[in-house]
Amino acid sequence: MDKNIQNSYEIDGELVSLTELKNVYKAFKLGKKPLSKADEKRAQEQILKPYQAELIKLQKHLENTNQKMTILFEGRDAAGKGGTIRRVTRYMDEKHYRIVALGKPTQEQQSQWFYQKYIQHFPKGGEIVLFDRSWYNRAMVESVFDFCTKKEYDDFMKGVKGFEKDLTRQGTILIKLYFSVTKDEQARRFERRKTDPLRQWKLSEIDMQAQERWDDFTETKYNMIKQTHSHNAPWVVIRSNDKQKARLEAMKVILNSVDYKGRDENLNYALDSEIAISGAREIEIMDSQITSNGKFIG
Repeated sequence: MDKNIQNSYEIDGELVSLTELKNVYKAFKLGKKPLSKADEKRAQEQILKPYQAELIKLQKHLENTNQKMTILFEGRDAAGKGGTIRRVTRYMDEKHYRIVALGKPTQEQQSQWFYQKYIQHFPKGGEIVLFDRSWYNRAMVESVFDFCTKKEYDDFMKGVKGFEKDLTRQGTILIKLYFSVTKDEQARRFERRKTDPLRQWKLSEIDMQAQERWDDFTETKYNMIKQTHSHNAPWVVIRSNDKQKARLEAMKVILNSVDYKGRDENLNYALDSEIAISGAREIEIMDSQITSNGKFIG
């Protein structure tokens, strides 16, 4: 096969070379944005294409080796979790991944072991499951809005590291992503949801209170990451004010989690330290904010 074709990606029916994509990415990093919003969006999507191609390779590797992967997408409302999930899975084989977004627990589920409703959705060999919010609902939304008792919260926080240790010990690749957006940017996105008829369905009653409970969510996030970040199940915090960069870094985190065959070594898999931050580093940053300002910032 022609080497130029091998190193090209089909975008809107035409082949675009890896070199062109790299040039677009460099221009984007330097702030040289395309003239129109449509061109900008197209350029941003092009930047993701090579990494989406790598995700297909990773998926095939998991299938061939019968490995299981679970990815948790957590974070504030309007932080960009759903958009990232759509980009991650856009070109994947639908037979080998599932997106799980569970609603309010039923009365029956409330009487069950807390993890039971999640376990039934866990991946089988060769499959990826992406949780759009996960068991960490208990540590965040349920805790902030008193949807669970203090004992239920405390029991969860004491037991979740052991639960995840069992998962990883038994072979599940577990990736935990927390999408972090600033208060002003969240407010802007909520306002857009209010006025855009195509996005209004995304705005819930809880969303309406998210700004008012901003500080409560920040403190809960701090406690959650500090207590549940571990060697076998670490958190990666994704700064998601810039959705495009957040999506790219999330893809890199996923790709870096597995040593799969056929990796394109021409791509840059190094994480942007301003966008993708380890849970341990995030706690250091938040501790420093408390020390310097007496409160969390952002």
